Amino acid sequence: MIPDEVVEQVREAADIVAIIGEHVRLKKTGSVYRGPCPFHQGTNNNFSVVPGKGYTCFVCGEKGGVFNFVQKRLGLNFVEAVKYVGEKAGIEVIEVDKRREGPDPREPLWELNATVSAWFTEMLWQNAVGAHAREYLIKRSITRETADRFALGFAPREVGLMREYLNGLGFDDQRLLDAGLLVKREEQDEARPRFRDRLIFPIHDTTSHTVGFGGRLLGPGEPKYLNSSESAAFSKGKLLYNLSSARSAIRKDERVILVEGYFDVVRMVDAGIESVVAPMGTALTDGQAELLERNAKTAFLLYDSDAPGQKASFRAADVLLARGVTVRMVVLPDGEDPDTFVAKFGGAAMEKLLTNSLDVFDRKVQLLERGGWFADLQRKRRALDALMPTIRSTKDQITQELYIARASAAAGVDRSVLVHELSVVTTGSGRGSRPRQAPPPPRDRDPDAPPPPRPLGPYRGSSPESSAERDVLRVMLLHPTYIEEIIERVGRLDDDAGSHPEVEIDEQDPRGALRDPVFRSIYDAIAERGAEVSAEQLSEALDETAVGVIDALLAEPGAVIDPRATIDGALRLLKERLMQDKLGELERMTPLATGAEKDSLLRESEIMRRELTALGGRSWRSVRRMIE
Repeated sequence: MIPDEVVEQVREAADIVAIIGEHVRLKKTGSVYRGPCPFHQGTNNNFSVVPGKGYTCFVCGEKGGVFNFVQKRLGLNFVEAVKYVGEKAGIEVIEVDKRREGPDPREPLWELNATVSAWFTEMLWQNAVGAHAREYLIKRSITRETADRFALGFAPREVGLMREYLNGLGFDDQRLLDAGLLVKREEQDEARPRFRDRLIFPIHDTTSHTVGFGGRLLGPGEPKYLNSSESAAFSKGKLLYNLSSARSAIRKDERVILVEGYFDVVRMVDAGIESVVAPMGTALTDGQAELLERNAKTAFLLYDSDAPGQKASFRAADVLLARGVTVRMVVLPDGEDPDTFVAKFGGAAMEKLLTNSLDVFDRKVQLLERGGWFADLQRKRRALDALMPTIRSTKDQITQELYIARASAAAGVDRSVLVHELSVVTTGSGRGSRPRQAPPPPRDRDPDAPPPPRPLGPYRGSSPESSAERDVLRVMLLHPTYIEEIIERVGRLDDDAGSHPEVEIDEQDPRGALRDPVFRSIYDAIAERGAEVSAEQLSEALDETAVGVIDALLAEPGAVIDPRATIDGALRLLKERLMQDKLGELERMTPLATGAEKDSLLRESEIMRRELTALGGRSWRSVRRMIE
């Protein structure tokens, strides 16, 4: 059965006009919608739909709510009807063995978050501590009306204000800790507010409960943006900022616009473009893509115009394509983001950009062509590497065929070569990863069963070579005097990896010396902050998995006996991997090569093999056999 509260959430969230409108040609008449009755096959507009309420036929007498309509029209039972409507409304409906006794266990967190949200708003507008936050909004041309629409607030720097207020209302410290409003680190004697001196953006779930917050730092420090910690109410990967408010506009516009940040959303809505959401600073997850797919079949990606924005947009596109969503890329002028562009040029100019948007695959090909990536054999191979993840991700077969044809024409490669490449998957994370046939799906596994549990224990890395990356980090953390030397030597290896189109437009296949995403994030955080970085600063900048790796490495103070020997050994292994990748890349260029080009590949491979042997690398099979 389905819990009563879930049924009510679905009923309240459902757009009855949109759902019935999929089956009946409705026309708005005053405050209601009218059309021919689908139950007695009427031809006159005697069938009336009242938004938020129900339907009535004044001829045959059929009437009811959204669940009644779906049951009668589609022949579903009640449970099936609730699930159907829930999917349309973006609400996951799960049956339970028996009805739960009492209220939803998340209600205490919803109540607390709603209470503190109101307090944050009071601090922003009615307290002297919020003066510089009010000035900040003025500088960004955010009016009081717009701020109130998004319930913006302010978390003061003072440590005890929020805690004292909430304790006075009966919310004890444990409840504040459970909600992530207070945090307590091992070196601290008492808990402190998670959000301090930050402009606050309340975050709501699809049923408009306040489940968490995003905070924009107003003074110096890191991180600039901070979200609530994971809790029973808040799961960042399953939420989209502004979705609860934008859902009606998304259905009306038959589109969803995806931006990167809170202010991008605020500025767009303020300009009259309301079908906009943001993933709160994280890479788009499959759970978020599922929410989007339930509400719209076309997504416009409106990310920043810089290189990180482009990479993030292409990663998000692949996730959406796998859900069957049509993805279009909106191209902003250099140096602009949605917030700055709309502030300068207005909503009409943004709508023009949306109208002129490109299909995601056309945008990829366009960037590759402009960069000259189809000009020679080696660059053409890498260009196809950038295109193949998007083709593979595409769920719709017709769209995939169109993408294959487009790639074939752009690269001058026979379609059959691309089709063959689609039939294999790659192992490893490097450029020279060997293809293998994709394994067939297991026959005895229930497709609805949960995935197998992840292995317990500390994170060890995503590939066999990750141990060398881990050794590099271990030295950086335990012997920080070597940090500058390591950064210089890793930088040379990264340069040796060469220039790749993925660096600019896609990161499906990480490149460079350090490739494990967790280890690379730690390395980049240390490199950015220098030898004086503390474990606490790293913890603020990284996710839980990365923080767990740091804790594990710091717990082994005697693990590095000879730091320089450890560095030399680790970097030698990483350089070997780069050399192996280059040999593998020569192999993958073979299907694209002519007879003369194959001779050139042979000579280059011989040189590469000798260099790898000099490094002490493993023996390689005959290069001639490899490419012939």
